[in-house]
Amino acid sequence: MHTVVDDLTEPAVTDLLAYHMREMRAHSPEPSRHSLDLATMRTPEIAWWTVWDGHSLMGCAALREVDSGHGEVKSMRTAPEHLRKGVARQLLTHIIGVACDRGYIRLGLETGSGPDFEPALALYRGFGFRDGEMFGDYRPDPFLRFMHLDL
Repeated sequence: MHTVVDDLTEPAVTDLLAYHMREMRAHSPEPSRHSLDLATMRTPEIAWWTVWDGHSLMGCAALREVDSGHGEVKSMRTAPEHLRKGVARQLLTHIIGVACDRGYIRLGLETGSGPDFEPALALYRGFGFRDGEMFGDYRPDPFLRFMHLDL
């Protein structure tokens, strides 16, 4: 399993991101979805990584710069056939390392509520993320959860 910087041009990656969007539509109400489109994902303030096992894409995640001291974890997704193999843990470990290297003092993330989000919430809590206040351009929404990790 190896992590690489990604430019979102590989068909397997765009397919996984399309799957991610379908899953978000299936499990999040319309006004509560904050997934990014592919053009926005390719902007300079967002860095992408993918995890591979040989030629098999295992997962992806991004880090968006909110400001010079604050990053946001975006669009973490493990390919369904690679669940429970440590993919999300590897990606989150990598993102936290990059955030520290960049001098960020805080990482935030936005996710949903309910049973479909419990595995992700457990992962984030296991890394020390705690529930916290809304940040960035988000608006109040009872479905959304905001979590933060002080670095």
